[in-house]
Amino acid sequence: MKKKIIPVIIAVVLIFFTVAVSIGIKLVDKYSYSKERVDLEEYFSISSKDEVAIILGDELAEESARLMDGAYYFDLATVHKYLNDRFYEDKNEGLLLYTLPTDTVRVEIGSCVYLTKDGESDMGFPIARYAEAMDGSGEALYVAADYVKLFTGYSYETFTAPNRMQVYTKEYGRGGNEAVIAKDTAVRYQGGVKSPILTDIKKGDGVVVLEKMEKWSKVKTQDAFIGYVENKQLEDGTQDGTGIEPQPQEPEGNAFINPEFVNISKPYKINLAWHAVAGTAGNDTLGPVLENTKGINVISPTWFALTNNEGDFSSFASKDYVERAHGMGLEVWGLIDNFSNPDVDTYEVLSYTSKRAYLIEALVNTALEYGLDGINIDFEGLSQDTGEHFIQFIRELSIPCREKGIVLSVDNYVPMGYTDHYNRKEQGIFADYVIIMGYDEHYNGSPEAGSVASIGFVEDGIRKTVEEVPAQKVINAVPFYTRIWKTEGASLTSEAVGMDLAEQFVSNHSIEMRWDEEACQNYGETQEGGVFYQVWLEDEHSIEAKLNIMQKYNIAGVAAWKLGFEKAAIWDVIQNYLNQ
Repeated sequence: MKKKIIPVIIAVVLIFFTVAVSIGIKLVDKYSYSKERVDLEEYFSISSKDEVAIILGDELAEESARLMDGAYYFDLATVHKYLNDRFYEDKNEGLLLYTLPTDTVRVEIGSCVYLTKDGESDMGFPIARYAEAMDGSGEALYVAADYVKLFTGYSYETFTAPNRMQVYTKEYGRGGNEAVIAKDTAVRYQGGVKSPILTDIKKGDGVVVLEKMEKWSKVKTQDAFIGYVENKQLEDGTQDGTGIEPQPQEPEGNAFINPEFVNISKPYKINLAWHAVAGTAGNDTLGPVLENTKGINVISPTWFALTNNEGDFSSFASKDYVERAHGMGLEVWGLIDNFSNPDVDTYEVLSYTSKRAYLIEALVNTALEYGLDGINIDFEGLSQDTGEHFIQFIRELSIPCREKGIVLSVDNYVPMGYTDHYNRKEQGIFADYVIIMGYDEHYNGSPEAGSVASIGFVEDGIRKTVEEVPAQKVINAVPFYTRIWKTEGASLTSEAVGMDLAEQFVSNHSIEMRWDEEACQNYGETQEGGVFYQVWLEDEHSIEAKLNIMQKYNIAGVAAWKLGFEKAAIWDVIQNYLNQ
């Protein structure tokens, strides 16, 4: 009997032993630390020897840099996105420009030298160069990281195996708390002992704790690896000063970084009126159009217009006009437009540095010749791809205007998404005044009838503009005209008329007007046979409502399009605004 029991016992013991061993193996496997290592080039999305991963603040950026001939470079799009959007590329003439308050720094692409008004400086490596884009999309302009630093408050540190660089800016700084590693350990891709290893780290090394969880913490090492370590391996890094090195600071005493822009600012509210001058004979109408006005301190005659794609412009300027205006206590800001000649391609004019320089020199010389107090830029209908060249034109024009004491003002649409390329924020830095053309909410060709400038439209324009431009530089322009809308069958047309003609139309057609609280205008309509008329009047009541909004936002003043279209009573309302 005993002989039969012993084999059974042995079998049972073997089974238990096998089970125990199996469980033990599973437990060891479950709780043992993985020795698998991450493919770092894959982790950093590096696909070539000259590619350099960018750790921007505490995150791995989608973009990458390049290491070429021992120097680090960013593509211009990355510079604009994260570091400094003032660098300007002239593809036509092979230039990289950077405009300061009194100078434009110039680099010929491929050159090691940058030029200022004080001379040239050699950086010892190509400052900007073309190379195939990392994403294979074609040729891209790359700018040396050290050149970007001359103009930008940022710092970077580079590492190898694989190539990567830690970049800090004011927007993308260092976060988290300092800690010190308690003993040699591994930084893992994710929290957990089975996660593969990113890098090894030694006792006493400093890290930044980006996120602390129950057992693991997300950290960044001194050489820019972002991964996870166990909390038990972390000690407070502020106790004995053994934590990470301090974040590099931007260089001191560099005049290129945060330069001071000194703009012309009048110590009173601007009251500007545009004077439509279609020929030299129009200058003789100065006296008549000003006869019933009150409080105007700036007149802007429409004297100049681009005439070709080389930067030439026509002129109706008159010294006698300027002298007469000055004698009335008015400043004269001559207007130049880009739309009077339909053959002009503004992109062709502004995308060449030499053409911009030619136009700017001629404008400033003309202003000085005729004794103008200011230049008013009225470039409308700009395409998206013209935007960067337009704002560079404003930057460059501001330099001689600032030097010669010529007021630079720029006309703008009410901000909408499709006009962002006008870059009002940059205008607000370089120009003296940013003018909102606070009208044409509904225009000839609009799909529906409506107000030229309802109060909501006007306030929206002012509110959005002062979010980007200092209020003391913002002028809002009001319309001195009304549109008479005519619907006949499926046809919708309109005619812009002055205030007196609009009121005469209302009277002639016996239209009953009522105050539209939503638009803050008097509105009326009438049906005459098969024709339906609608009118949103611009009058002293609608203008007063707009002026109240301007006062609310404490902006620099008011402008008006155009002289001769207004009722005499308008000037009392504007005078009251100026005196507030």
